[in-house]
Amino acid sequence: MVPNESHLYMGIIHLLKHFQWTWIGLFILEGDSGESFSKVLRPLLSQNGICSAFTERIPNQSLLLTFEDLHQLVWKMSLRLQDVKTRAWLIYGETLTIMRLSMLVTMAGSGFHDNAPFGRLWITTAQIDFATTSFLLQENIDLFHGTISLSIHSRECAQFQMFLQDVKPHWDQNDNFLKDFWAQAFDCSFPDSGVLPKNDGTCSGQEQLRSLPGLVFEMDMLGHSYSIYNAVSAVAHALHTRVSARSKYRLGKVEAWQLHPFLREISFNNSAGEEVSFNGNEEMIAEFDIINIIVFPNMSFHRVKIGKVDHKALGRNQLTINKNIIEWHRSFNQVTPLSVCSDSCHPGEQKTKKEGAMFCCYDCAPCGEGKISTQRDMDDCHECPEDQYPRMEQDGCVLKIISFLALEEPLGVILVSFALCFSVTTAWVLGLFIKHRHSPIVKANNQDLTYILLVSLLLCFLSSLLFLGQPGKVTCSLQQSTFGIIFSMAISSVLAKTITVVVAFMATKPGSKMRKWLGKRLAFSIVFSCSLIQVSICAFWLGMFPPFPYLDKHSKATEILAECNAGSPIMFYLVLGYMGFLSILSFVVAFLARKLPDTFNETKFITFSMLMFCSIWLSFVPTYFSTKGKYMVAVEVFSILASSAGLLGCIFSPKCYIIVLRPELNKNEHQRRKNCLSLSLNS
Repeated sequence: MVPNESHLYMGIIHLLKHFQWTWIGLFILEGDSGESFSKVLRPLLSQNGICSAFTERIPNQSLLLTFEDLHQLVWKMSLRLQDVKTRAWLIYGETLTIMRLSMLVTMAGSGFHDNAPFGRLWITTAQIDFATTSFLLQENIDLFHGTISLSIHSRECAQFQMFLQDVKPHWDQNDNFLKDFWAQAFDCSFPDSGVLPKNDGTCSGQEQLRSLPGLVFEMDMLGHSYSIYNAVSAVAHALHTRVSARSKYRLGKVEAWQLHPFLREISFNNSAGEEVSFNGNEEMIAEFDIINIIVFPNMSFHRVKIGKVDHKALGRNQLTINKNIIEWHRSFNQVTPLSVCSDSCHPGEQKTKKEGAMFCCYDCAPCGEGKISTQRDMDDCHECPEDQYPRMEQDGCVLKIISFLALEEPLGVILVSFALCFSVTTAWVLGLFIKHRHSPIVKANNQDLTYILLVSLLLCFLSSLLFLGQPGKVTCSLQQSTFGIIFSMAISSVLAKTITVVVAFMATKPGSKMRKWLGKRLAFSIVFSCSLIQVSICAFWLGMFPPFPYLDKHSKATEILAECNAGSPIMFYLVLGYMGFLSILSFVVAFLARKLPDTFNETKFITFSMLMFCSIWLSFVPTYFSTKGKYMVAVEVFSILASSAGLLGCIFSPKCYIIVLRPELNKNEHQRRKNCLSLSLNS
């Protein structure tokens, strides 16, 4: 008629976990039942992260203790009282077990002042009837103020107290139990004869049970009484069903075993309005009440139901408890007591094992770099998601910002300003050369190649804008290929100008066979063929391994780098390598031709410009690969702008100086020695 004891174990676990009491003391009755309880409970405690600080066995009440045994028990209890970490004491035993335990606590604590060590939270199981115990505890009952008890579920029945008020002992000798109880409860005695007593000290039989204090007799229906009441009701219903089935069963004496089939099937509501039925294991479907024992200064006590454990509910809903109405032991100052081996680790920390100690005893260590813990007492720290990073306190994650070289930020504004400024300058130089296209200095330097070079430089400056802003599919595809093709065209134009100057100079020598190479065809062939190779490389790159936008979530701890993935690093290196080859070739040719007469060549300016160009890009490679994110993009944009500006400045600034500031030098009489060359180059 009482719930299965396995439900009691789980009720204890739910209660301990609810209040986070992970370091408890166990007091169990010595004997088979206590050992069975310990054997079942210990694994459940470990599985739920709870440790037993100690396990003390309380001798059975029937055993007589020697002085040495008693002294040993008191000494052990004194040690337990000095353990300030173990505040929760779980007691399993019979009704009188708690009385023996309270006596040991009182004896062990006699050497302490102000009862300071008595601040313990007692947790009792359903087997202990506190009402019976309290009658025997008397002066020690105050120790149990704030006790939490898991009791068999009960509910007040409407007629129960009226029934108790009408209970009277019978004068016949067959009612010995009630007469003995009556005599002890009212401290009186019954006369041996059937004459009603008249003198004080004898029992009249008219005493009222409700006049007894709660320590002596409890008027409320408690768990054990409720179970007996339900048992009697169940048998009555089973018997009624048996008697009602007249057609199947003959009348006569009913044996106990004949009621078993009817008991299995019964289901009824008792007078308290609760359903009474049995499950498939022929066990009562019931729950446990969680009771808070409140002791008053006059040594009386009161039970307050603060919650219940309902094993029919699912998951965490099995335990319901109202912490606001709990009264704790007075030493706790109405603060929920702690019963833990180690202080809780705060968020941002993790538990570390103490050598040689149980798992409930641990130290706290900060989370490692890049890891967090968001709750108390976490066994391990964990990493944030890829798009987040740990807070400084390592107790949570913060969203990473997406980083790229934005147009509106200062670095972006500076680069855009330089790009537009150089573009306007290049356009101005191109317009200046077109305006003075008939002047000797423009004709003498192969004006078609000059136009191609200026247009290429203009496009170089503008192509740097593709690298700014958040990368997209289109911009990633165009960035490196556009930059590679335009730069290759510009460098091949410089190479063509250098080779054309060298061929023209050699063609002026008497009997030279280089005259057949003079003309626009050679220059255009160099520009076209050199550019075509780079176009082919880029077309293969875009067709087979196109670059794509990529979010790098790992390179920076607090940022997500939005960048363009090259798709194929080999193709990227091939494009850069081909540009480097053209640059070095142009530099070598210009360097070898640097001593040609000034009236015929600009190779010394080309030599200097290519030296600057190569220096910039040689510095670019290690710098580019040693940076990340927007600064890597900024290095490439700077290299594009600086190398293009170097070509523009070194090659065209001397000519612009003559055209704008020294126009008298840009006349035919100063270019007589170049007329033949000009005619040859423009024929």
